[in-house]
Amino acid sequence: MENNSNRSTRIQIIFRSLHYRNYRLFFGGQSISLVGTWMQRIAMPWLVYHTTGSVMLLGVVSFAGQIPTFLLAPVAGVLTDRWNRYYVLIVSQIVAMLQAFVLTWLFYSGTIETWHIVALSVILGCFNAFDVPSRQSFVVDLVEKKEDLGNAIALNSLMFNGARIIGPSIAGVLLASAGEGICFLTNAVSYLFVIASLLLMKVPAREKMNTNTHILKDMQEGFNYTFRFAPIKHLLFLLGLVSLMTMPYTVLMPVFAKEILHGGSHTFGFLMGAAGFGALLGGLFLASKRTILKLGRIVPIAATIAGMGLIAFSLSRYFLFSVLMMIIAGLGMMLHTASSNTILQTIVDEDKRGRVMSFYTMAIMGTAPFGSLMAGGLAKVIGAPWTIGIGGAVCVLGAIVFFKKLPELKNIVHPIYIKMGIIPEVVSAIQTASEPALKTTE
Repeated sequence: MENNSNRSTRIQIIFRSLHYRNYRLFFGGQSISLVGTWMQRIAMPWLVYHTTGSVMLLGVVSFAGQIPTFLLAPVAGVLTDRWNRYYVLIVSQIVAMLQAFVLTWLFYSGTIETWHIVALSVILGCFNAFDVPSRQSFVVDLVEKKEDLGNAIALNSLMFNGARIIGPSIAGVLLASAGEGICFLTNAVSYLFVIASLLLMKVPAREKMNTNTHILKDMQEGFNYTFRFAPIKHLLFLLGLVSLMTMPYTVLMPVFAKEILHGGSHTFGFLMGAAGFGALLGGLFLASKRTILKLGRIVPIAATIAGMGLIAFSLSRYFLFSVLMMIIAGLGMMLHTASSNTILQTIVDEDKRGRVMSFYTMAIMGTAPFGSLMAGGLAKVIGAPWTIGIGGAVCVLGAIVFFKKLPELKNIVHPIYIKMGIIPEVVSAIQTASEPALKTTE
């Protein structure tokens, strides 16, 4: 009985953010939609590589979908702080749904070409520049208690990576049996669920930002705040580096599955699903944490785990070992991203949240197009395994640099957590930790 009670308590801790109605709706709708999103993410590069056989075009398509996010993110951040995030999310989901329906029509009409995929990817990338910072900032509006924010972000990652397992696995089967079009159609239909969940929410009115200032002045204010505050700056630099260096594995996975492991769409789907499974384990770990303290230590450790996993994956020529290394790499990448996100969301000023999260978007998505092009170009010269291995090694080096900065960053963040009431609240909750011990944590 005691074991059952402990297990029940642990589950309640992991899923405590679902007690909030708005977050519950968000979680449900997104969970369904993200499965479709991952199915399309798998189907698009597979279609391009299957029809063209070009490694370079894989990089070009990925670049086209992500470069708008890099270019538009600073403006999107300012407008996210000015506009209603709720309405921005609804519009972006509708546009994403229409993009998937167009892809479906082009495929089944037999007229789809690579330039169609590039153009539609650019359009979606433009809206993603607004969607991602709005989505990240919107999570704060869905949970009433600040101490549950870390749990909500971890559950977001859990949701994202649960879909990352299910979506590629389903896509791998459907690609072999029914073709890419059914993946596009499933994605389009899945957006209906997230749009419905958003419309069912009761979102309180948010205090509007002063819009009398020029947009360029607000951009400069956001830039100065982000890059003159050391904890935010160093978190974003490491996020950008890891995103840039890990992107080759996603771009080159079709090549690795087909040419290195001598598999097909099933192999591709399982490898991508393995990374998602590792990320899912990381999400469960973070969601089970009662406190957001000590996440600063996890950041460099997680980046190291991700880098080492990719290095080992690049050396593998055996399917099962490759799957295992993808689980480890996915675990590290998820822990790194979600821990960094949680720290950022808890230390940022509310009136600059959208702008900071736009730089976060640039770090995790904006650097990806350059990683995509780098992956395609390097793989052509030195091969896919070496490209992935070098990316992993650079991640490890970046983590070492961040680790050396950690004591300085902790000293800066500590008084912020005291002011917010996070430290005393946590101490009361877990009934541990003396004052000297607190001074060595975030």
